[in-house]
Amino acid sequence: MKTLVTPPPPPPARLRDALRASLRTLGTALGTPTEPGAPLLAQAGSRPVRLLPYVVAVALVASLLPVTVTVLAGDYQVNGALAGALATAQTAPLLLAVTRPLQAWWIIGTADVLGALVLLGADGVGDRSWPWTPMIVVGYLGLMLAVGLREPRRTLLGVWLVTGAAGGAFEVISQRRSDGIHVLLFVLTGVVLLLTATLRERGDAQRRLAEQETISEAERARRTLLEERARIARELHDVVAHHMSVITVQADSAPYRIEGLPEAAREEFTTIAAAARESLTEMRRLLVVLRSEGAEGERAPQPGLDRVQQLVEATVRAGVPAELSLPAELGPVPPAVDLSAYRIVQEALANVVRHAPGAPTRVSVTVTDGRLTVLVVNGPSEQGGSPRGRSPVEPPGSGTGHGLVGMRERVRLTGGTLDTGPLPDGGFRVAARLPLTVKEPA
Repeated sequence: MKTLVTPPPPPPARLRDALRASLRTLGTALGTPTEPGAPLLAQAGSRPVRLLPYVVAVALVASLLPVTVTVLAGDYQVNGALAGALATAQTAPLLLAVTRPLQAWWIIGTADVLGALVLLGADGVGDRSWPWTPMIVVGYLGLMLAVGLREPRRTLLGVWLVTGAAGGAFEVISQRRSDGIHVLLFVLTGVVLLLTATLRERGDAQRRLAEQETISEAERARRTLLEERARIARELHDVVAHHMSVITVQADSAPYRIEGLPEAAREEFTTIAAAARESLTEMRRLLVVLRSEGAEGERAPQPGLDRVQQLVEATVRAGVPAELSLPAELGPVPPAVDLSAYRIVQEALANVVRHAPGAPTRVSVTVTDGRLTVLVVNGPSEQGGSPRGRSPVEPPGSGTGHGLVGMRERVRLTGGTLDTGPLPDGGFRVAARLPLTVKEPA
């Protein structure tokens, strides 16, 4: 015989969390204005929250309509048909307030004024509330909640002043019948409109702040990309300038090194040397624009794979166990690929020191199928923190600080591929494949 086990009820903590989440969702929806003509809270992600305005409106109409008819006909001794018409006009438009609260206010406000005029001549007013009945106060406050969540501050101020002016006018008409309920409605209306307007404007401010942060983040990413491209251009200047200088020297010295050159060949070499010098001059002019202040040290020869061993040793001194696998002979490597590979290793090791201190790291450089493969793999951090200050693998003035952005730009420059991502054990992997024959840009 099997015994059915009833699951225990959810713990109070879980119920509290669910209630807090629901209230947070409702608060966010109340602070998010909808477009004119759209239902209130239409932007909410939760379906129950989107249906809440309809539920409240139906509940108000279903409760206020019969009570208003009964009170007007029984207590205030208004004609039954007239009582039914006034009650319908004062309550039914609350359904319209879900989508068009200002239009509903015009209808209900007019019906309330007409009702006050009808009650002015009724026999059953006596000591009862006038010019507004208690049902009018309840319905009007519900209407103000909808108006405050939709309309701008200037409109809300106008609605509040019209409400007070209407009550004040009836006070002037008959002070004997008035019991001060118009003052109560005026005060409560101001409170509701102030609270709803404040809630909506706070939501507007938070939304604008989030949009501005998104724009700022995109602008930061764009600026970082441009800075990294400018840095790559500065570094490549040194690489290209060396080859252009060699061309210039060879073209100038060719007529003296090679005997029996025809005059046409001498002129050709002179033209080549002049073009090379002009190119160098233009590159230097461009470099003046690209160089940032204090970047004089970047005119030093750019590093390559022959200095990767120094990076690994600096990483080990920083407390990160790292090992290097580098072939004894890599063969000819284009200067752009050589520089890009060095920078990729430098940035990858710098990220390990920053974000995974103490993680065992492996660096390998291989050549297969005409491609240079750079692989940097680190395990999970053993210290669970990141040191402060400059990374030891970044000499002053050489680190980019742009992480994966710089890696992608350098790989794109050489026509290679980059694969990065976390590992199942909590580590991280950076793999770059760079062609040893750099293609000319299209």
